[in-house]
Amino acid sequence: MEIYADNAATTKMSRTATEAMMQCLENQYGNPSSLYSLGQRAKEKLELSREEIAAVIGASPKEITFTSGGSEADNQALRSAAALGKKAGKKHIISTAFEHHAILHTLKALEKEGFEVTLLPVHENGVVRVNELEELLRDDTCLVSVMFANNEIGTIQPIREIGALCRSHGVLFHTDAVQAVGHLPIDVAADNIDLLSASGHKFHGPKGVGFLYARRGVRLTSLIEGGAQERGKRAGTENVAGVAAMATALREAAENMEANAAHLLPLRDRLIAGLREIPHAELNGDAEKRLPGNVNFCFEGIEGESLLLLLDDRGICASSGSACTSGSLDPSHVLLAIGRVHDVAHGSLRLTLGEDATAEEVEYIIQNVKEVVEHLRSFSPVWRDLESGKAPHIL
Repeated sequence: MEIYADNAATTKMSRTATEAMMQCLENQYGNPSSLYSLGQRAKEKLELSREEIAAVIGASPKEITFTSGGSEADNQALRSAAALGKKAGKKHIISTAFEHHAILHTLKALEKEGFEVTLLPVHENGVVRVNELEELLRDDTCLVSVMFANNEIGTIQPIREIGALCRSHGVLFHTDAVQAVGHLPIDVAADNIDLLSASGHKFHGPKGVGFLYARRGVRLTSLIEGGAQERGKRAGTENVAGVAAMATALREAAENMEANAAHLLPLRDRLIAGLREIPHAELNGDAEKRLPGNVNFCFEGIEGESLLLLLDDRGICASSGSACTSGSLDPSHVLLAIGRVHDVAHGSLRLTLGEDATAEEVEYIIQNVKEVVEHLRSFSPVWRDLESGKAPHIL
């Protein structure tokens, strides 16, 4: 049996998205900036896709800019808000300690350019507290950036309340919604969102394409110069086939969102219950305020890398954190942010179920994780010390 349980890292393209891409590659391959009919057909497909994407999140098509993915959208959102803030004499930015590195690394770069960054704590359950955010707002705050749902522990943030708070203080609000778009209901107007980032391959679209929503009136700063594409906000010939496939995948995900959640929630909760039977294991993040398919655990006394390799031998594809940092030996910054100590954070496992997951697969995962954890602990000197009382258990 082979089970793919790493959908937070990337998803398989849906058949309809693949068909949309192939149809576009074969029939709408012209440059959308060209005036002849083949180019104009490509332009028409591009704009139709923009309309479809905008409709899913309650935006206007003119508020959608296509990017190469979520990381680029994050970078452009933050740099655009920072530029607007600097122009107004405001150079304070608030974000959280467990954002994706596309956010955190951009904030580090902005700090070198003279901006002051405050990172909001997220506490043990992995959820931001709005009252604590309010206490950090200042007269010179130009931007608040809080992810919609965390990419590692899956916790869902109170986005509408955060957006309302920012709106009442005249502060731009950006959300990295890469893990949320296509999986959770989003209405940018009702949620008081000014800027939103998304990536196609997180909801069964292709890799290498994403989008940035920017509320009308929020002027974007170009990251890539050289042409007038995307209303002058991103140079380069548009990836029409990728955009068309992304739009198709998003429309399909939106249409099936309620049914997908109803299918995944009991499987997720069964997986959580089964893994909780393992001694000295704990769920990371809130048990209920989390994405329908996300399960993230820490197991005391083992290394996550060994756990992943042995699960792979048994046909289970999983991860220990974000795919963007999978080559790092450092423990997850997300787990450290919610209070896990280094030794425990090293023993983490992220399982993210797809819509085609079955109850049989969940039981197979539970049984094999139990067996692998027991096996790894059987020859772990750390576990021996914990069990003998030489060192105290943390979990």
